Amino acid sequence: MRVGKRWVRAFAVAVSGVLLVGGCTTGGKKAAAGSGVDAAARSLLAQHAAAVLHHDRTAFLAGIDPSATSFRARQSKVFGNLAEVPLAAWSYQLVRTGAFPLPPTADGTRRTAAEVRLSYRLRGYDARPVVSTAYLTLARHGTRWYLAGDQDGSVGAAGGHRTAVQLWDQGPVRVVRGAHSLVLGLGAARTLRGYADDADKAVPEVRHAFGSGWPGSVVIEAPSTLDQMAALLAVKPADYQDIAAVTTGEGGGNAAAPADRVIVNPAAFGELSAFGRQVVLTHETTHVATRLSTTAHTPLWLSEGVADWVAYRDSGRTAPEIAPELAADVKAGRTPTALPTDADFRSTAGNLAQAYEGGWLACRMIADQWSPETLTAFYRAVAKGGTLDARLRASLGIGLAEFTTRWRSSVEQELG
Repeated sequence: MRVGKRWVRAFAVAVSGVLLVGGCTTGGKKAAAGSGVDAAARSLLAQHAAAVLHHDRTAFLAGIDPSATSFRARQSKVFGNLAEVPLAAWSYQLVRTGAFPLPPTADGTRRTAAEVRLSYRLRGYDARPVVSTAYLTLARHGTRWYLAGDQDGSVGAAGGHRTAVQLWDQGPVRVVRGAHSLVLGLGAARTLRGYADDADKAVPEVRHAFGSGWPGSVVIEAPSTLDQMAALLAVKPADYQDIAAVTTGEGGGNAAAPADRVIVNPAAFGELSAFGRQVVLTHETTHVATRLSTTAHTPLWLSEGVADWVAYRDSGRTAPEIAPELAADVKAGRTPTALPTDADFRSTAGNLAQAYEGGWLACRMIADQWSPETLTAFYRAVAKGGTLDARLRASLGIGLAEFTTRWRSSVEQELG
């Protein structure tokens, strides 16, 4: 959600169709079953995963190259950072060895780069795992292979084979549990409790508006800084400095898709009033609830508009209070002539606020002029495919051109 100078500025950025956290990789060569290196790598990774799950520090460090002192020290911290995380599963899948060239070290130590898929689930919250890609350096000493690094493939600021950053790579993870939420964070316990309380209020609101058919809980990741948030998302910090929270997840109506996460930008989130914070987390929770009903056919004005409709529907705020930027445009004679495009919702778009406000007014118009049930049914219908015009006609009885005309009139009436 984007944050401006006023308390009411709380707009969301969700990612549909793409798993941001970890950038799940499904391509690449499969590891050859007969390869001695591959067999050793799989055995090493299985032992490493078991050590994480069993909280066995000795076994965890036993798999790390003793001569890779910097990496070993960093991994020791990561192990400690994971102590409170309620893991139900943690596993590695070897995608391939030789992911990129690695020459031997000066003393002749043989090395290979392994592309690995990490999967983990949180106990009581994840029906499906979060999946991320790591590029690990394996080093051979004598007859034994060790993990020796995870940054050898990084090349330049914008390229290379980058291992996905996880929250526990950034510091000790505190865990706060709510009635409908789980917060994993690096900040003060009081701050994390506030996230959980807001999420606990959001879940019943979202269930009331959008119904069941989703887990009815939300997992929040709360880094301490904007830079940490950007690292989790693999984005530029400057592009997200005004974004209060992001929902990551894979759309497409795939029940087997990786688990969703709401990632908070503590700097921007901290600028919000209590009302603004509640709006943000209700909006983001709506994205979690609608993920199975969101596909490539769903325009962003609809997915973001529904999330804002749920977040604002019982707020008691007026349209000009909720949509001040669009109201200013209307009063200046710049009423939009078309519904917001997907490009209008980019984090760097100059008219991002107006895009969210326009999408909200479009969805609220459907709920008011037809019914809330019509809006949610329309949302689910659009995900199934076909043209937007055809779906509007089937759900509302009017086509895209008339819908746009009605929406434009509603914008002028509400904000003029």
